[in-house]
Amino acid sequence: MRISRARSRAALSMAATLPLLAGALALGTPNASADSAPSGRNALQGTKPAWATAGADRGATSDSGKVSVRVHLAGRDAKGLAAYAAAVSDPQSASYGKYLSAAQAQARFGATRQQIDQVTHWLESSGLTVTGTNQHYVSATGDVAAAEKTFGTQLRNYRKGSRTYRAPATTASVPAALSDAVLAVSGLDNAPHKSSHDETLPPPDAVFRNSGPFSSYYGSKTASTLPSAYGAKAPYAVKGYTGKQLRAAYGAGRWTGKGVTVAITDAYASPTIAKDAAEYAKRNGDSPYRRGQLSQVLPDDYTRTEECGASGWYGEETLDVEAVHAIAPAADIVYVGGASCYDADLLDSLNKVVDHRLADIVSNSWGDVEANETPDIAAAYDQIFKMGAIEGIGFYFSSGDDGDNVASTGTKQIDVPSNSAWVTSVGGTALAVGKHDTYQWETGWGTLKSSLSGDGKSWDGLPGEYTSGAGGGTSSSVKQPFYQRGIVPDSLARANGKQRMRTAPDIAAVADPNTGFLVGQTQTLPDGSLGYDEYRIGGTSLAAPVIAGVQALAQQARHGLPIGFANPAIYSRYGSKAYHDVTDHPLGPNRDLAVVRVDYANGVDAADGLLTSLRSIGKDASLKAVKGYDDVTGVGTPANGYVDSYRFPFRRH
Repeated sequence: MRISRARSRAALSMAATLPLLAGALALGTPNASADSAPSGRNALQGTKPAWATAGADRGATSDSGKVSVRVHLAGRDAKGLAAYAAAVSDPQSASYGKYLSAAQAQARFGATRQQIDQVTHWLESSGLTVTGTNQHYVSATGDVAAAEKTFGTQLRNYRKGSRTYRAPATTASVPAALSDAVLAVSGLDNAPHKSSHDETLPPPDAVFRNSGPFSSYYGSKTASTLPSAYGAKAPYAVKGYTGKQLRAAYGAGRWTGKGVTVAITDAYASPTIAKDAAEYAKRNGDSPYRRGQLSQVLPDDYTRTEECGASGWYGEETLDVEAVHAIAPAADIVYVGGASCYDADLLDSLNKVVDHRLADIVSNSWGDVEANETPDIAAAYDQIFKMGAIEGIGFYFSSGDDGDNVASTGTKQIDVPSNSAWVTSVGGTALAVGKHDTYQWETGWGTLKSSLSGDGKSWDGLPGEYTSGAGGGTSSSVKQPFYQRGIVPDSLARANGKQRMRTAPDIAAVADPNTGFLVGQTQTLPDGSLGYDEYRIGGTSLAAPVIAGVQALAQQARHGLPIGFANPAIYSRYGSKAYHDVTDHPLGPNRDLAVVRVDYANGVDAADGLLTSLRSIGKDASLKAVKGYDDVTGVGTPANGYVDSYRFPFRRH
């Protein structure tokens, strides 16, 4: 189990994030070094982390230390799985849309009973204790000495940043006889945290409220008494867009998502989600929920609730559910919660969706930076995504909220799992919806903040400091998939070297918290009681469920036939009227844009004063939204023709 953990993507209108919560064949393959293994054994590529260097070595791990591992099973015909997943996802293939049922997928490509038994016997005979088996992995525990014997490597302690972790000193391996049974092993590379079971979920976070003044639609209220910026008076930020406005902006038309099921995966579960979702729909003009339209699949217990900031994930689930319903009011929604924010538990949630074919579309608003992903975990995620693809399930992941990640990590990199060649990476925009719900324009999401000067006559340090923006850029580990060839410019695809690599995102939707979505949630009020309140929110945590909702509309337009892994279809529409081609300067090359924000200093009321700032938009770190494909918005955002383009086989006009 990897120590790194997923982070939610929701960004409050304060521009803060909620508490912490790779493909194969033609679709691109995660790079791996030419690892070797002793005679008679098969190397598990990439199990020695790049940071486990001689200079970082802090000595051998104690033989008596405890290790918990998962041996991920390769299943039948791993290469055939990748090929089939690519074929059924490509509109140009004769096999397009010829999906398998969950039972058929498991019978054709899943792990065999023999593989499970072989791996179980090997682990036990090597001195480890098997703690669980299923069709995806065999889990086991034991001391360091037994783990070293089992996987043919020594475990040592290495310094990484300010902490010390355990990792293999050489590439781990398995007996050659098991080479077709074992996909990867996780748990060797980092010391696991001890899990305590049957934890009680904490109460909701403290209430957050927006101050006014607000615009009801973009530009409806101008900050006429405040200083100008970029040659004009700026409008006040919207109170928060609602479903009616977003449906109009992205061409929903008459489509409702009827007959389509959208799954949402996050960690933990909001105890008030059903009540909050119903109240939000009632207050904001969305259709009421039918009986059974919103359901949950939850773990037996939760772990690491304090470490992962469990209550912070309530808002994530609430945003995702309310955004999907706002865009696709007739679609069924199933929330599949993880026991924690760690990869192992999130993988389990995704497996539930695929094993039981719980949904057609899966929205995921969480992730981590690529530097924290190890090949074992990447392989485990990709196996799920490929199994989902052959069942006609599409996975959508938010691209991140820190732009190129230099400000947050010091290194230019993209996020995971949205770097996978088998998922749709969703980037973000700032959106202007005008009077009568008219789409005006979008920029790439990237925000600079300037505070009002003490004398109220200027904006300090205009354009100000970077706060947040849509994640994007070029992968260092995943090769360019076929659907990006000829569309992603080499200036991006080859940003890290001569080889063309996976570039993110693929598509985009509204994410800027200054032009964000109104969400309603039960929160802890100042007096300690619980109460429903509403606030504006953004982040690519918003963009992902918005696109998931749009895809539900498109599937309905496609006569209910699943779209499945959507990237080949998304890129086939590139350059057509199906998309808004988003740039950072939609009103002209010399026209910068901004909104005025007024916030409560304490986030609740005016008791401690107000904070007034100018938020310049379309300024995403080193990333730029330009004509054509870009690493902020991908191919663009859905336009009026997008959903209808799925009614018939797409042909470019």
